[in-house]
Amino acid sequence: MNVVVYPGSFDPITNGHFDIIKRSANAFEKVIVAVLVNPDKKSLFTAEERVEQIKKVTKDFDNVEVCSFSGLLIDFVNQKNAKIIIKGLRTLSDFEYEFQMALMNKQLDPSIETVFMMTSAKNSFLSSSSVKQVATFGGSIKDLVPEEIIQDIFDKVKKN
Repeated sequence: MNVVVYPGSFDPITNGHFDIIKRSANAFEKVIVAVLVNPDKKSLFTAEERVEQIKKVTKDFDNVEVCSFSGLLIDFVNQKNAKIIIKGLRTLSDFEYEFQMALMNKQLDPSIETVFMMTSAKNSFLSSSSVKQVATFGGSIKDLVPEEIIQDIFDKVKKN
């Protein structure tokens, strides 16, 4: 089976992330969306909340699994018997960072490949940080994130 891992913080999942998930689900037999638990990063949502949000928006995809992980991505990829890491790219700076990470992962395990997927033009400006900022100031995030999680985001930013 052709298993791929799409890792990220997804805090929260944006339409850009969702686009990469949909396209990956069409291209590969199984997509594992891997929510990174990074204790050094202040997240708006807990890892569990992010997993639940992604499950909510991917419920119609039979070949998408969502879970969280901590530690080295390459260890998680091997644990899941995957051979490909999917990375979404928006800008040249994304490429520079992700290229370095791909080379590091290749150094750690030469059998694992990284596949870069360009974002759709309509999502090229999107980031989880910008979504959080717009929501914090009460702006519309309707076209930025999947509809199923809009209220989750507004509820969370009101609490913080």
